Amino acid sequence: MYGTMRENVINLKVVLANGDVVKTGSRARKSAAGYDLTRLVIGSEGTLGVITEVTLKLQKIPQHSMVAMCNFPTIKDAADVAIATMLSGIQVSRVELLDEVQIKAINFANGKNLPEAPTLMFEFIGTEAYSREQALIVQRIASEHRGSDFVFTEDPKTKKELWKIRKEALWAGFAMAPNHEAMATNDVCVPLSNLAELISRTKELLDTSPLICPIVAHAGDGNFHTIILFDPNNDEHWREAERLNHFMVSTALTMAGTCTGEHGVGTGKMKYLEKELGIEALMTMKRIKTALDPNNIMNPGKLIPPHVCF
Repeated sequence: MYGTMRENVINLKVVLANGDVVKTGSRARKSAAGYDLTRLVIGSEGTLGVITEVTLKLQKIPQHSMVAMCNFPTIKDAADVAIATMLSGIQVSRVELLDEVQIKAINFANGKNLPEAPTLMFEFIGTEAYSREQALIVQRIASEHRGSDFVFTEDPKTKKELWKIRKEALWAGFAMAPNHEAMATNDVCVPLSNLAELISRTKELLDTSPLICPIVAHAGDGNFHTIILFDPNNDEHWREAERLNHFMVSTALTMAGTCTGEHGVGTGKMKYLEKELGIEALMTMKRIKTALDPNNIMNPGKLIPPHVCF
């Protein structure tokens, strides 16, 4: 709600491969002392050490909050509004996008009757007057992009119910396709200015696929997920899921984006790293890995492609 996990970590305690225990920073609000080991370890996916202690920021609960929803005729219209909202300077706390397939799944799984159209969900925080002012500005932006049914609520119970819909998106998808699995690791992210184009091109492809593929997006970050539902016992489903995932990642990389905004690389996305970062960056990672874990005992085989050497 208040930023990604990385931005809320102050410091770590880490056990390295040789047994050394390292504290990566102080509790100061900001510091320029030495290498940023905290971010290095967070981004290493367990390949540099074992995290045993985490110091996190505490966030103040907002004085007031308001949740709004709005429907659009196309996913591009919804993405355009998310972009325009973020570029307007409005301090919106959350901007989430759900396509009509995801809304249909929510209706099916939860007995709802939401309009089955691309939908944006917003949260505004601050004082009561400020939140209402921001909501009205976004309502005007939405109306300029063919938005309809703009509704907002300040009721705590209603707000909780609306965000529950978003949080349970994956499980709603499973209700649409029993006995299927989800390839939910496709979480590409692009510069905000490229979001509408990427999500529109992806949507065109998904609409031609035999698989059920809801889209959910952290639209304010340029980050979106496609929940590709497939039968794990069906080879054609596997190939189709891989094809869709490859299209999303490859297209994102042509737009100065990344293969993963949140979920990480693991083994499944190693093949895209050289194209995204370049061999020099991968060789630098390999050198760091070899220096800190020469026997390769920390989460071996992950993150760094096996062909990288120096």
